[in-house]
Amino acid sequence: MKLSYFPGCSLGSTAKEYDLSARAVCRALGLELVELKDWVCCGATSAHSTNHLLSIALPSRNLALAQEAGMDLAIPCSACYSRVKKADYTMRNNEAMRKEIEDIVEFNYNGKVNVYSLIEALVNNIGVDAIGKSVKKPLTGLKVVCFYGCLLVRPPEVTRFDNSENPVSLDKVVKALGAEAIPWSYKTDCCGANLGLTSSEVVQGMVGRLLEAAQEAGAMAIVTACPLCQSNLEMRRKQRGTDLPAFYFTELIGMALDLPEWKKWLNLHLIDPWPLLRSLSLAG
Repeated sequence: MKLSYFPGCSLGSTAKEYDLSARAVCRALGLELVELKDWVCCGATSAHSTNHLLSIALPSRNLALAQEAGMDLAIPCSACYSRVKKADYTMRNNEAMRKEIEDIVEFNYNGKVNVYSLIEALVNNIGVDAIGKSVKKPLTGLKVVCFYGCLLVRPPEVTRFDNSENPVSLDKVVKALGAEAIPWSYKTDCCGANLGLTSSEVVQGMVGRLLEAAQEAGAMAIVTACPLCQSNLEMRRKQRGTDLPAFYFTELIGMALDLPEWKKWLNLHLIDPWPLLRSLSLAG
């Protein structure tokens, strides 16, 4: 099966390991990602707070490219997914705005492209059971909390995926890999990524609360599906002693599938995950 793929800006820079692991895992599971040609930045995180029209027009350009390619669209970054999904929702439900955007972007929206987050694409098109059956090296002993962040499943009328208050898709995938997904109350909290450059002290407090809660729950690491959350969780910790690695869910799938390149991804992390993996005999 083929899906259009919009990696977004972060996956070409601070989140290269997410892009590499996403492509490798999807390929191994039989899902072909076809990168959009000449894609543009979706406008996160500034366009939607400065110019509403621009915040819809920018992601609509990528919708137009996916429509031209004739394939549904998979997006790994939660921020990018949120912007494109909101643009698609607007185009479907606001005729006046749709006509204005069509003139700006120079395309005729037909509503035939479905916009998925990458976790949604894998769960819907591959299935948790199939992922579990592909596991070669179960992640036995690894205890994690799944962090969805504030954008992946909200607002529910737009995303229409999982439960907006208590999502479980990542948890199910983690369990299928042989790891333990620990319940906690912070899975859809905000990590403050939008404030990372302008109010770092505020962000440190937000991240600190998340890391402390994860440790109190008994987690050894955090699993996420967002490059902004991942970098924030590893970079904005305020004090030592809360050095929990933050894995992309695709990295854990790659580890469990024993893909040949998975070790290279982990070397790009800001917090060294190898001591944890060695302690669990998961370092390979």
